[in-house]
Amino acid sequence: MSGAVLTLLAAGGSDHSLVRDIGACLVAAAVLMVVFERLRLPSIAALLAAGIVVGPVGLSLVADPENIATIADLGLTLLLFVIGLEVNINSLFRGGRALLLAGLLQVPLSATLAWALFVGLRQTGWSMLTGPYTALYLGLACAFSSTLLVAGHLHSRRELDTRSGRLAVGLLIFQDVWAAVVLAMQPNFADLAVTPVLLTIAGIGAVIGVAALVARFVLPAAFRAVGRTPELVVTVALAWCFGLGLFGVHLGDLLGLLGLHLEHQLSISLAMGALIAGSSIASFPYAHEVIAKAGSLRDFFVTLFFVGLGMSVPLPEGIDVVALALLLGVVAVAIRQFVFLPLLLRVGVDVRRAAETAIKLAQISEFCLVIMYLGMDLGHVDQLFTSAVIFAFVLTAVLTPALFRLAEGSYPRLLSVVAHLRGIPPAPPEQPAIRPRLAILGFHRLGAAIFCELERSNPEILRRTVVVDLTIALHAEIHARGADVIYADLANFEALRHANVDQATIIVITLTDDVLKGTDNFHLVRNLRALNHHSTIIATASKPADVLAIHEAGADHVFMWSEETALALVPAIQAALRGDLARFVTGRRRLRRPLEERCELLE
Repeated sequence: MSGAVLTLLAAGGSDHSLVRDIGACLVAAAVLMVVFERLRLPSIAALLAAGIVVGPVGLSLVADPENIATIADLGLTLLLFVIGLEVNINSLFRGGRALLLAGLLQVPLSATLAWALFVGLRQTGWSMLTGPYTALYLGLACAFSSTLLVAGHLHSRRELDTRSGRLAVGLLIFQDVWAAVVLAMQPNFADLAVTPVLLTIAGIGAVIGVAALVARFVLPAAFRAVGRTPELVVTVALAWCFGLGLFGVHLGDLLGLLGLHLEHQLSISLAMGALIAGSSIASFPYAHEVIAKAGSLRDFFVTLFFVGLGMSVPLPEGIDVVALALLLGVVAVAIRQFVFLPLLLRVGVDVRRAAETAIKLAQISEFCLVIMYLGMDLGHVDQLFTSAVIFAFVLTAVLTPALFRLAEGSYPRLLSVVAHLRGIPPAPPEQPAIRPRLAILGFHRLGAAIFCELERSNPEILRRTVVVDLTIALHAEIHARGADVIYADLANFEALRHANVDQATIIVITLTDDVLKGTDNFHLVRNLRALNHHSTIIATASKPADVLAIHEAGADHVFMWSEETALALVPAIQAALRGDLARFVTGRRRLRRPLEERCELLE
């Protein structure tokens, strides 16, 4: 131990390029993100700008961009894993015929139309379009919308649970699935022979099959074994992410060990394996906790990914790069009106919701940057072409807030008037999102008792109740009794947000500080008040000295188990002192259900 410490101290003055380069990237990213936030510009644009500043075009602070590229690849893997966690295939099929048809058709129709347009423009002899893959990559760039930008704006505007918000998110999930297909086939763009493509599809199918089997028979037991410790849940999830990814990477080698030698090398990318791994456990109750815990780790590496991507952007050489970026941005926005809007109307979406969704999705996706990044590694496109796509992405990202305002302004109303003149029925009124009225945090003895008493006295409230607890064995029973139940660590701020606790009217903390891990009632109340300024928060204190501090943290009411128990027992004691306990017990049994008849969820 001491030797390791001495080694670290001795190396303290040395100049480690990786640490130095990461530090330069993070400092530049933080400064520019603050500036861009004040200007209300997208944070991704700030990360790309940070890469330009520290890279060879700017101050040349990063001496070895390959260091950042290595960590950026890890960030890409974690990004796709978390996206996979949010791609619940079952929820897609529950979205109805309109979402299913629109989701399946939107990307191929958009990419085909844009590809045909750029193939036509290539006939003009424009040098930026002369490469064999330029029209294909530009078509793909026009087919995907930004999940990060759209989901972020919908969340900040409280529109995720609206009808138009759910439609937009559903289409984005389908786009993520299509992007996974593109990433799988991208290495074979140079040789689109049937055999390599079919081999790649078969390899993906094999990875999906293994993922389904392990997720069905092995992972539930593994997660149950560590379910009481959220940190171990995240460790198991990340191990599954990289384990399945490595299985895909070495799939051909594994087949070779089994005596199956293929003519073409079979290997599925680590990123693709991560996406499949996330999707395979998206329906698990642990997904919320994994998303929340892995989110911070992912955000760190994704920051470096976009900064590294920005470092690869060269200075525009002439007007051609800027012209292509502007053209790509215009085509991407127009494609939404010529493909998305008619498609949504055709599958039965009302005019107003179709118009809002088409406008809100009118930007180039961060997935396109990933596709361009890999295309550059494969030699399909050069840095100049990639920089034009990056500039187009930044342009549409900056325009996203204006596109959202346009979606809520005169454009949908104008289309509604046109639809009325054509005899199309008006859009139904938007239904407000159903918010939970009650959130019960913790389901130990007190939480279970509160739940059972509500079930007896006010059963209707259970349909508007969300329970947050780590005891996964009770979740099925809680859900069967009408309440929503979420696996989440109360100490995890983002997990509470994912559990929609910030939407609840009343929040009750049932656990005392000696039971809570990683937090206490004071800090939990303070975090909850930051999430929701208007909810009523009821918390518990372990001792009288804590009551005032928890009140000041934002609690509306603070109780103590010992005090509440005393208030219930003192009348019984007084009745016993009077020699009247039997009549007291009889009267109590008439007013309340006898204890032996109460439901008991905790065995």
